[in-house]
Amino acid sequence: DRVITCSGYMRDQVNNLFNLPTTRIDVVPNGVDDRAWHAKPRAVASARARFAGDGPLIGFAGRLVYEKGVQHLVHAIPRLRERHPGLRVVIAGDGPYRGELQQQTDHLRLDQTVNFVGFMNESQLPAVLGATDATVVPSLYEPFGMVALEAAAAGAPLAVAATGGLAEIVEPGVTGVTFPHSDPEALAGAVDTLLADGVFARRVARRARSMVSERYGWSAIAARTAATYASAVREAGSAPVRGTVGGIGTRTRMVVPEGNLLALNGAAC
Repeated sequence: DRVITCSGYMRDQVNNLFNLPTTRIDVVPNGVDDRAWHAKPRAVASARARFAGDGPLIGFAGRLVYEKGVQHLVHAIPRLRERHPGLRVVIAGDGPYRGELQQQTDHLRLDQTVNFVGFMNESQLPAVLGATDATVVPSLYEPFGMVALEAAAAGAPLAVAATGGLAEIVEPGVTGVTFPHSDPEALAGAVDTLLADGVFARRVARRARSMVSERYGWSAIAARTAATYASAVREAGSAPVRGTVGGIGTRTRMVVPEGNLLALNGAAC
């Protein structure tokens, strides 16, 4: 038996939670249709005109829940606004944490800086991400980090929390910048690195876009998935059957502990 996980981080979680040897766990990351995230220049310019002010534009896209860490982005904004007058932030997505996040922005007097735009479809979001000077992924816990691939494919410079699968997608200084999760000051410093040096930001954005196409495109992911299945079939053909019921070969069943497995394992979620 073999298991496929979407990241090395999740491979280690499966190994720890189920005591499954890592030799039986294959990492095949999620894929993305990178071409679908290439918005037309006119659409990007329109999004820029709609959401940006006189300064830079920061973006976030995702579910508005605590573990996505948007609260830390909100608390980093005052520091960034001091360095970059006219800064604007567009937050795309919705969820149960939206009301509290809006209260936080009101308390910090950021209502004229932060724009909660709600859910955006696949024809709207690529242009908005492509219009940003930095897209931030501040998750506390992230098994993979799909939005980082989508933002990179859209051409956005990335600033991501160095946690979970995100740390495997972004190479600091090469395809983006990283920061410790749950640290607004470090988040502000990482984003400032992109906003203060446009040449650097454009360079890492180009590298990230190429990386997504080469490493996470559908054809590459399909090939890796097929190779994993082929390997499993070969192993199954040569592996001894561990037991039989009525003449039919069976394998040992995996026992799944009850409760919140991540909490039992001490993982942050």
